[in-house]
Amino acid sequence: MKAGSIFKSMIGGLLAAATIALAPAFAGDNTPINSPPDNRPFIYADSIPFGAYDPPGNFKDDKFPKIEHLFMPWIDVDLSLLHQADGYALARNRALLITIEPWSWSKKRRINPEDLYANIINGNYNGPIDKICGIVSGYKSATTIRWAQEMEDHIGRFSWQYWTPAQYKNAYRAFVTKCRAIAPNVKFMWSPKGLENLADYYPGDDVVDIVGLSVFGFQPFDRGVIGHDQTYLDILTPEYNRAVKLGKPIWVAELGYSGNKAYVENWQKAAEIKYPQFPKLEANVYFNDREVWPWMRGYGLPDWRVDHNIIGGSLTQN
Repeated sequence: MKAGSIFKSMIGGLLAAATIALAPAFAGDNTPINSPPDNRPFIYADSIPFGAYDPPGNFKDDKFPKIEHLFMPWIDVDLSLLHQADGYALARNRALLITIEPWSWSKKRRINPEDLYANIINGNYNGPIDKICGIVSGYKSATTIRWAQEMEDHIGRFSWQYWTPAQYKNAYRAFVTKCRAIAPNVKFMWSPKGLENLADYYPGDDVVDIVGLSVFGFQPFDRGVIGHDQTYLDILTPEYNRAVKLGKPIWVAELGYSGNKAYVENWQKAAEIKYPQFPKLEANVYFNDREVWPWMRGYGLPDWRVDHNIIGGSLTQN
């Protein structure tokens, strides 16, 4: 969901060298093996792999995350730090998840959706693809590239959300075909938001290794729009049930939660349980940053950071 300062997740680490009615139903041993200093998820002996997008560096020295998530645009970007990402991940025994957003993070430099599509199909972005995928091809870390996320949500946040399903599939296939020829060692993630229409945008088994989903719990929105607090399972279950039909491994590529203390504690305890009803779910990746795009219906900018996500009581000062 994020567009922000380039490689903030990695750089953050480098520079830093109402009550829920139902408790989560634990599938196995519910004794955490970590002792979180904040509101990051509890980890259990049988937890699925956990990771984080981490601009503030909260997870820099945490031994439990197994995935380091980076976000980047593919134009107007300094690629010098991309060379450092592999070493940063290797030093922490983490795989890499790289979200590439096919536009500029400068609003003044963005082009309209039709021109963006035409430029991709016509090969006008082959230069950035060659550079990015060329760097990644030399990585020793296991690496997954996630391209043009949340395409089926028509809120218009991203230029590619204006494309038709056929356009999106064509553009995704063009990118993966080009990048895979340069970096055959990389896996590719197709990452819808998880809405009912997600299958319309599925580009094909041959260009998708992993399906990503977005799972966010924001208590003010839950109470004002849904009418009750939602749990991790409430939001994940319908998304998973739609995605699992595609037959691919599933990751929660973006996970976040914010609310009062009881709400946050419920999510904190529930997210990393290994649930038997989700056999295809292979990872959760926390989005440890402020939101930059206002939530619908005037609910503002949630703060997902693990030391700021309790509304009305942060653990540290801004």
